[in-house]
Amino acid sequence: MKWIGRRESSNVEDRRGFSGGGLAVGGGIIGVIVILLKVFLGGDVSSLPEAMPQQPARELSAEEQKLDDERASFIKVVLADTEDVWGKLYSESGKTYDQPTLVLFRESVQSACGMAGSATGPFYCPGDQKVYIDLSFFEQMQQQLNAPGDFAMAYVIAHEVGHHIQKLNGTSDKMHRLRQQVSEEEYNKYSVRLELQADFLAGVWAHHAQRMKNILEENDIEEALNAANAIGDDRLQKQAQGYVVPESFTHGSSAQRVFWFKKGFESGDVNQGNTFNDPSLN
Repeated sequence: MKWIGRRESSNVEDRRGFSGGGLAVGGGIIGVIVILLKVFLGGDVSSLPEAMPQQPARELSAEEQKLDDERASFIKVVLADTEDVWGKLYSESGKTYDQPTLVLFRESVQSACGMAGSATGPFYCPGDQKVYIDLSFFEQMQQQLNAPGDFAMAYVIAHEVGHHIQKLNGTSDKMHRLRQQVSEEEYNKYSVRLELQADFLAGVWAHHAQRMKNILEENDIEEALNAANAIGDDRLQKQAQGYVVPESFTHGSSAQRVFWFKKGFESGDVNQGNTFNDPSLN
């Protein structure tokens, strides 16, 4: 992705200097995957442990800090691109885009949705309308999920911003109310639709960012599609427990995630992303 030297968003809180002191949420790739099955890319972290006193985060080496700062700059550029794209699309429809804040952290963080650690993965909290990104997650993407590349990272950020769009248009609030009314299995079906729509919105963003700024380099879209494939519920469940339980899916299969991102990217039309009325998802 062409990003060096471009505008960085100022809607960023950098909390990398502090951690919550550790969480009892498992460790290693299996621990990561088990938790990702529930909250990967936009899930509800409200059931995770409450906040612990903030402590200084582990000090990074000079080389690690340089790489960390580079990733932080990249994230700020991608966030700026989402601001420009969604600002334009909202303006064209006669509305004003309310920009989200992005929180950078390492190890653990407190949000309005509860306490979250590195194993949670990136998430969006509707309660404070903030996107939370642990920079170490991108190391996990490359090393543990086999989803390398800067545009794979951009896809993750754009997906979380997609959840912000769902908050602005009332979809996430409807989902919150629905959770109190249906069984867990039934709610999971709606959760899949919510997540696939966020994948679609990430694709819409990539479509318009390319048209507005010519950001794409060779293989960027392949990197995003590979990431979408890597984080399908079926693939994560197979990796974590050796078998797949479709009725427990909350984010969609690898094939579904790839399909909806591609549809968003190829169409660029937000009106084609009504996953809640798609009969193929029944």
